[in-house]
Amino acid sequence: MFVACLFLICSLSLVAPAPLRAENPIPAQAIGKDKSVASVEPHITFNSVHVDGRYIAMTFDDGPSAKLTPKLLDLLAIHHIKATFFVIGENVAEHPEILARATSEGHEIGNHSWSHRNLGKMSDDAVRRDLRKTEDAIRSATGTRPTLMRPPYGSITARQKRWIANEFGYKIILWDVDPLDWKRPGPAAICNRILKGTQPGSIVLSHDIHPGTIEAMPATLDQLEAKGFKFMTVSELISMARPETPKPASGERANIPSTKTSLLTISTTPHG
Repeated sequence: MFVACLFLICSLSLVAPAPLRAENPIPAQAIGKDKSVASVEPHITFNSVHVDGRYIAMTFDDGPSAKLTPKLLDLLAIHHIKATFFVIGENVAEHPEILARATSEGHEIGNHSWSHRNLGKMSDDAVRRDLRKTEDAIRSATGTRPTLMRPPYGSITARQKRWIANEFGYKIILWDVDPLDWKRPGPAAICNRILKGTQPGSIVLSHDIHPGTIEAMPATLDQLEAKGFKFMTVSELISMARPETPKPASGERANIPSTKTSLLTISTTPHG
């Protein structure tokens, strides 16, 4: 009898489910993987912004110019467009009234160094003095301090980005549309290059110290408006950023989130 009972118990144990059996565990490194990748570094650097809508930012470097910047401001006022000016400190010191006007008309001002030196080749102390001197000139002219900076030539190291962001509170602004207007190709070429490259979320680079750039702007702005683009300052554009859905990809790269708004490598573009 005992043997029969033992046989029955063993048989039932073979067919009964095992509710406490563990499933194959998820590798610990896979849990929260997207979050860990996205948080490697905060969004410090922007060359474009993922937005819902046809919003862009027009940016102008190296001014203010005594002759050309006021003409550009007049044109922007006609179009009711707000732009972002990345200014050179020594030019600000010479023409503070132009910067004061730009600020009063709603344009944004960013730090573009004191004299357009290559920050990526300078010591930390030299960069610190350069940016601080420029910031002081901007504050003196406008009454406010900048929150954006654009490194001359786009040259800056990843380490510099981090300490500049931590110490000054700056966002580092690059670009995704470059008409190469500093080569002075002519107004038509500048206009065509901007129209060809601009897409929603673009940060458009140009310079308000070249006559050809100012001559190109009426047609450029008219045609961008005809395409349905709406103009924001850089900070306004960044505030509109939306998460970008990762594109399907094979293998592990499919799990890496888009970082369109965060550029973590040094730019080697020879101007800006």
